[in-house]
Amino acid sequence: MKLRIATLPGDGIGPEVVAQAQKAVDAVCRRFNHEVEYTFGLVGACAIDACGDPYPEETHQICMQSDAVLFGAVGDPRYDNNPTAPVRPEQGLLAIRKKLGLYANLRPVETFASLVDKSPLKKELVDGADFLCIRELTGGMYFGEKGRKDDGDTAYDTCIYSRFEVERILRLAFEYAGRRRKHLTVVDKANVLESSRLWRQIAREMEAEYPGIEVDYMFVDNAAMQLIRCPKFFDVLVTENTFGDILTDEASCISGSMGLLASASVGTHTSLFEPIHGSYPQAAGKNIANPVAAILSAAMMFEYAFGLMEEGKAIRQAVAASLEAGYVTEDLAAGTASHSTSEVGDWIANQIEK
Repeated sequence: MKLRIATLPGDGIGPEVVAQAQKAVDAVCRRFNHEVEYTFGLVGACAIDACGDPYPEETHQICMQSDAVLFGAVGDPRYDNNPTAPVRPEQGLLAIRKKLGLYANLRPVETFASLVDKSPLKKELVDGADFLCIRELTGGMYFGEKGRKDDGDTAYDTCIYSRFEVERILRLAFEYAGRRRKHLTVVDKANVLESSRLWRQIAREMEAEYPGIEVDYMFVDNAAMQLIRCPKFFDVLVTENTFGDILTDEASCISGSMGLLASASVGTHTSLFEPIHGSYPQAAGKNIANPVAAILSAAMMFEYAFGLMEEGKAIRQAVAASLEAGYVTEDLAAGTASHSTSEVGDWIANQIEK
């Protein structure tokens, strides 16, 4: 099988971790006799530097002509503390989601037996936790009308959702719950927000279409507490854009490190696969960043974009072997010898081919 992959490393540690994900992809292709073709594209701050646009049209065309997008991260300290910047790296990520129609972000949260003691939560709370967060990606405050008035002293961001957008993401969530443990939690703020009341109304209407799915509803503030109090309660959690952004980062602590969690963004056109950890500029160029999340993003790519489950499994098994062997970067070493980003990438790639 020929795989056409757009690689968008982006900023910060993005290029370093995407390079390790490519090593894993190459190893899988050698083992399972696939052909892979990479096409590089600019995104984020590096794209602004090159052409003034965080998601250039050339990059968009590369993504549209590929079977999947392997994405690194966007973000640069030059923009973090400059609220007046006319263009920002993060706008590139919003643009790619909108233009590719990537309306759903899938973030599996699971624990690794060899790392349960790394979690800031008690072992008995996190051991065995395994759930899927589904975040709506193209609506809500991030894309609603926004601006300033009163000479700039008043700011507003509008959270807006249509029935079509809500039904689309909820249907995906019901379907994924049906493939798992048949338990769906809809997270909203329906006691306060009109947009959340629409979400809850539509979810209740759709329950009848999925009689085998147990559905419960949870206000977002309670969900934030329950993710820490009893993470094993959840199977599939679905929510709107802003809430999902916050809750999925909170959920990342369950596994013990943000450097372990991958994600997929799926929708109308080419699906995108990325680690959730961001650009981490403090580590850029030091060869110390944890590449596991990017490598697991490649596993999700094989599974979700190509339907190649054995290939994805081979990557996951190699990652688990590296964690069990303690062949990890400094964020997971805890006093033992640590290894560089590239060394971990090489080890996992070699393990895949064994």
